[in-house]
Amino acid sequence: MTRIIDLIEYPNEMRDEIVHRFPEVGQGSYRIGSQLVVRESQTAVFFRDGNALDVFGPGRHTITTYNIPLLVDLIGKLFNERTPFPAEVYFVSMREFADRKWGTPQPIIVRNPNMGLGVALLQGFGTYSFQVKDPQQLVTQLVGQQGVYRTTDIESRLRSMLLSKLQDLLGETAAKHSVPELIGLTEELGAGVRAKAQDDFLALGLTLKSFYIENLKPSTKSAEELRAMGMLDMQTYTQLQAADALRDAAQNPSGGAGLTAGIGAGMGIGNVLGGALQGMTGQQQQGGAAAGAGSTSSGPSTPPGGFPSVMTPAEAAQYLRVSEEDVIAAITSGELKAKKIGNAYRISKEALDAFLAG
Repeated sequence: MTRIIDLIEYPNEMRDEIVHRFPEVGQGSYRIGSQLVVRESQTAVFFRDGNALDVFGPGRHTITTYNIPLLVDLIGKLFNERTPFPAEVYFVSMREFADRKWGTPQPIIVRNPNMGLGVALLQGFGTYSFQVKDPQQLVTQLVGQQGVYRTTDIESRLRSMLLSKLQDLLGETAAKHSVPELIGLTEELGAGVRAKAQDDFLALGLTLKSFYIENLKPSTKSAEELRAMGMLDMQTYTQLQAADALRDAAQNPSGGAGLTAGIGAGMGIGNVLGGALQGMTGQQQQGGAAAGAGSTSSGPSTPPGGFPSVMTPAEAAQYLRVSEEDVIAAITSGELKAKKIGNAYRISKEALDAFLAG
């Protein structure tokens, strides 16, 4: 029996599907009078000959195509039983996709002036939600010929966009607020990310409905990560490790095997911490002697141990007798020549001497 009309519908809640193509593969051959049923929270985008022709909202619609009943059966034989007038319908979910998770796979580095090392590594996580705003643009920009387009197909891209905006916003905000203040501004930061990311979402036919920061805190392994980035000199790193090890040993409960392990660890910690403290004491004594000897000469004095020919900003700050922030500011303004390797600066002793000479 010859098919006269078609009923096109997708009775699915589409909880994880953003777009569902009908048919999923191949080409559709819908006749004049075909009925399209679009459910609540859906929109249908009608394509013919590869072009988006119309967008249908909830309700029942009659589709008109070039596929004429009966005659198309005869014409189809000339095209190997395929319709010469292909058409497809893309059902797009218009519901809000809420409670999507985001997190920082790598800590975000921010400046933290006058506190600790002068920088901090922040980690955070939270949720966001999005919704389709322009169904036709979404289908043409992202979906293409895919039969099913799910949230998992786009979430990685959306998270990358959001983390990029968060990192940019933290960099801007850290110039005015310390890290403890940043942690208390989660609502303001969330609103800022929404504003920054909105245009990127709209370009994909989406709208960012919400972005919440549930937790924002310094990384628990900041010293190791800063050292890996080349932003922490070995001496400071060793001292921090020794202090952390001493703290962990103090928290270790006594008794049994734990006591033996604690004693062994404590001995190792004592050696490391003792060496670190001796080094610090020796440097302080040498620094005091050098300061006394240099009181009659102009310019900064060099400790007896000398400075390396290539220094980190922290070492350069010791050499110049200023804060590390002042060194970074001089590099940024171009007054002090430095080489940036990755995320770290390196300054030659000659450049420092030239900087002092004016």
